[in-house]
Amino acid sequence: MSREKENTAIRRRRVLAEVRRKRGYVLTYHRLMAELDPALLAAYDAFYTRMTLVGRVLSPAEKETVWLALIVATRARVGTLHFRRAAQAGMSRQAIADAVAIGAVCDSFDAAAFADEAFAEWLPRGGAVEGYLRAFEAARGRVRPALAEIAAAVAHAGRRSGAAMRIHLERAFRRGARREQLAEALSFVLLHCGGPTMLAALDTWLKSAKGGRFPAPYGRRG
Repeated sequence: MSREKENTAIRRRRVLAEVRRKRGYVLTYHRLMAELDPALLAAYDAFYTRMTLVGRVLSPAEKETVWLALIVATRARVGTLHFRRAAQAGMSRQAIADAVAIGAVCDSFDAAAFADEAFAEWLPRGGAVEGYLRAFEAARGRVRPALAEIAAAVAHAGRRSGAAMRIHLERAFRRGARREQLAEALSFVLLHCGGPTMLAALDTWLKSAKGGRFPAPYGRRG
């Protein structure tokens, strides 16, 4: 083995060891990036650390409440690590179940919206969606109203349900959520669902904020 290849192998082992130390696991795409370019994995790991592991606005339990709702709403079986993190953050089994219920009830929005459109002559205006919101209130359990709305907005962003995301954005701000909290929570969509879904979510937020009922994700800058 040449000296250059030997040095690359050493860097690969070191960066993989650092990923494992921080997270407690190494995923297949970590190994792929390490094989392709150890510096690429190191840069990605720094990005991931700043995005999800470093404390910002949301507390660890609030973060994991949002993550669990997003994971369930998008049916991501590989997201079990966030259940461990929820427990480590001090969330009880009931608190975890409440976060799961938020993600589960979000999945019912499409059926409610369909019913309002397809069976409008048999329902009060918006009656099925109102029923969805009643179910949502029951599902959130003991999750604080503002946090529940943030989690639902993010879950619907992950599902690319702009109509539902708009509803929960407005309700979140009405219930006392701050822009910084929603911005941090929504950033999880980028990691979990990818750039195009994140762009669609931000487009929904920007368009919804034009009426001035709640803040935009960021101010105008040159």
